Amino acid sequence: MGTSDTATREFIPRFGHIKLTRIIPLIIIALVLVTFITHHYLIDVEKDASIIHSAHSHLDLPEESISYKSADLQSRIKELYRIKGSVSSELRDMEHKRQKLQQDIQLYTKNIEQLKAELLHQQTELNRLKISVEQAQVAQREALQQNTPELALPKRLTANSFPLSYPAVSKEESHTCRMYKCFDHSRCAMTSGFPVYLYDPDRYPVMNEGWDVDGFLKTTLKQVLGYNPHLTTNPKEACIFMVLVGEALRDSDDVKDDGENTQKHLNLPPLDHKALKKLPYWGGDGRNHVLLNLARRDLSATSGDLFSTVDTGRAILVQSTFTYERFRPGFDVIVSPVLGPPGGDVWQECAKMLPTRRKYLLTFQGEMKIKPSVGANNTPYDYLELSKFIVDHLKQMTKGSTSDKFLFEFECNPASDDNLNTGPQDWGLCGTDSSRRAVLKESTFVLIFAPGVADLISTTLLQARVYEALRSAAVPVILGGDQIKLAYDDVIQWRRICIFLPRARVTELHFLLRTIPDSDVLLMRRQGRLVWERYLASVQSTLDTVVAVLRDRLNIPPLPAETVTATSVFNETFQPIQVIVGLDAEQDESLGPLEPPFDSPAFRRNFSLQLTQGYELWNDWGDPFRLYPTLPNDPLLPSDAKFEGSGRGFRPIGQGQGGAGKEFSEALGGNNPREQFTVLLLTYEREQVLLDSIARLRGLPYLNSVVVVWNSPKPPSPELRWPDIGAPLHVIKAPRNSLNNRFLPLENLQTEAILSVDDDAHLRHDEILFGFRVWREHRDRIVGFPGRYHAWDVNTMNSWLYNSNYSCELSMVLTGAAFLHRHYLHLYWKWLPQAIRDKVDEYMNCEDIAMNFLVSHVTRQPPVKVTSRWTFRCPGCPQSLSEDDTHFQERHKCINFFAQVFGYMPLLNTQYRADSILFKTRIPHDKQKCFKFI
Repeated sequence: MGTSDTATREFIPRFGHIKLTRIIPLIIIALVLVTFITHHYLIDVEKDASIIHSAHSHLDLPEESISYKSADLQSRIKELYRIKGSVSSELRDMEHKRQKLQQDIQLYTKNIEQLKAELLHQQTELNRLKISVEQAQVAQREALQQNTPELALPKRLTANSFPLSYPAVSKEESHTCRMYKCFDHSRCAMTSGFPVYLYDPDRYPVMNEGWDVDGFLKTTLKQVLGYNPHLTTNPKEACIFMVLVGEALRDSDDVKDDGENTQKHLNLPPLDHKALKKLPYWGGDGRNHVLLNLARRDLSATSGDLFSTVDTGRAILVQSTFTYERFRPGFDVIVSPVLGPPGGDVWQECAKMLPTRRKYLLTFQGEMKIKPSVGANNTPYDYLELSKFIVDHLKQMTKGSTSDKFLFEFECNPASDDNLNTGPQDWGLCGTDSSRRAVLKESTFVLIFAPGVADLISTTLLQARVYEALRSAAVPVILGGDQIKLAYDDVIQWRRICIFLPRARVTELHFLLRTIPDSDVLLMRRQGRLVWERYLASVQSTLDTVVAVLRDRLNIPPLPAETVTATSVFNETFQPIQVIVGLDAEQDESLGPLEPPFDSPAFRRNFSLQLTQGYELWNDWGDPFRLYPTLPNDPLLPSDAKFEGSGRGFRPIGQGQGGAGKEFSEALGGNNPREQFTVLLLTYEREQVLLDSIARLRGLPYLNSVVVVWNSPKPPSPELRWPDIGAPLHVIKAPRNSLNNRFLPLENLQTEAILSVDDDAHLRHDEILFGFRVWREHRDRIVGFPGRYHAWDVNTMNSWLYNSNYSCELSMVLTGAAFLHRHYLHLYWKWLPQAIRDKVDEYMNCEDIAMNFLVSHVTRQPPVKVTSRWTFRCPGCPQSLSEDDTHFQERHKCINFFAQVFGYMPLLNTQYRADSILFKTRIPHDKQKCFKFI
């Protein structure tokens, strides 16, 4: 045993130097050999004992010899038994050691696997850092070669003193004012943010005795301007100073004295020019001041023009009535009368846009109360003759042999209020607002006469008629349109909304209206409603538009769009537990080569005045929506994206070799060469499902970050083990449980591309990658996976139905798995009517339908479906909202309600689906073209 112990001690050090992979075979060989030798030895011993016993029984030996040999044999047998017990004990010890070694081997193997995973993770991070360094070097070389550094706006720079005092100007100089000669640009730096100061109309009255500003306007203007982000209470930093001077009305507490005193007050004009000059920041000549004369109740031209006899200096005039002599192009602003509510949703005021052809082809209601005469500022006789000819021709149209119906009323019956409907050489309004609205809702086109006085380019009555026509979705036909200007004429392309016709071509009117196809009528009607809702419908929209027009004239960029603060569900000290997850072993389709990982560029495009000017609806990617003319600072204008654009650094090897697609084109106007997307994920009390969905995103190309909107009031468990997917993960606390939170414009969404995903959606990496590539070529549309469509209910013939059956067409792509532009998140909260978001909260449903309505309404394009998959696997997911029987009934109601809010059905059907060029195509590896990083 001593020898055995020594051998064992010598063997163990040598055994320690043997690799772990050879330990198990050596142990097995040793155990087999020991067992074999012991078994062989015991067999020999038993044989010897049997021989001795046989010899003892058959040989005739002496008793002494037999006794001696028997004792010797017994001692040998005892020795053998002792050896057998020792060997058995040794075998048991070796078996115990073998089991312990196996346990150690398993532990070492597990540690090796963990170290391999950690090594792979660190290697990936190292490669990413190497590529980042290479990209930084490429960007540096490109900047040196192009000498076009990336610029951003410097810090905000505002004035810090009250306006200087200047000498007053003459009326002749005032009439020739333009922005370059009558405006102090030094107070309005490009980075100032365009601060606007409002004189309190109660503290600084500018009316003569016996006059006062309409109380509704005074209260409402202070309220709605307070919602404008440009408003400031510090006059030292103000760029412009607003003064409310109208609507001017006779004071109900006017003096009751009879005689000269009463006559004296009645003869005073509404505006007191001396009070204007006493304003604390007037500065002597009124530069940078804006005088607001907003008509509401009195639509006569006498109230529409308060400035004809008043010295306004270098102040900008804002009103509805102007003459060619008083109007200063590019300086003064023509506005519509504020006939609507203070603010809020106005969709209930609008008429439906369908059917396209209504009961009447053309209508007109009005009466000229003041008979014209020859003289200064009055209508000449040739206009009287032309007007008589026009009226006679219109009456003759109603008697012609045509199936079209007309409604012309040239005399009000019953007679209208003279105070409301009179104007100098203008057609007054007939009836009440409700009676006129009833007629306009039945009118395809509505006729509007230009003022009879050739010197008038705009009147309050003219603007009021346009306002009422757009509200009722009747296309305005302005006779004498070459004479007049409509509200915000310098920035809104009214020819896309109205038809302008010279008076002399009235005989061609019927022919012209019949040549306009239904599609164009619907387009003009739709664009007119959008302009009405955004710029004319309320006091707030009017004030916001005036501020936007003035800001645009000064080339000052709009303020960034507001974002929602991303508040983490974890406190500052808590660190969530992260675990490394393995890669998904699913088989992906080959979609071509990928460039190495990179950071998505933020604010890549240099500042350009083209991003603050232009009256077409331009989006982040440089293409117009081709919808309708818009103004700067419009909520549809992506002001927060003014510095974003394309970076460069990847180009294909050779010419025409292809690669990963069009998105890597360097041509001017091409798609962004380097770009990533953000996964926006909404969840509610499905923790394990959420963690599994996040884990499947590990290693996903182009992934910038994952933002989880935690919709539950209960915070996540601190014991959750969040997967480390190699990209930032943000878990954001939702303000309340609402499906509208799916589209929160959070401040930490750093990419233009947003992948909206349900927490139970199961998408392969190749599907996500291909969807992202398709979205980059259709950036203004929803690009996703589950398609749905709407259909007209043929049974009731009065409602729309939501359908999820398999079909050869679709009109919606559900946002539970879809790409969309980040800008639509702002539109959803800032532009979409509140009634739609309230309906989503009421049903806890339909937010995806609302987003499809919004995008189709803005772009007039259907969504794009990618891949052929119809369902999404979610093993072990609990029951979702969509499995409830009432789910589809609510979605039927949502579609019909949304169509009512929009005034028509904006969803568009399509039979188009996008598949990869390499879909189910096996390409040899050596034949695939790659992109080279340069």
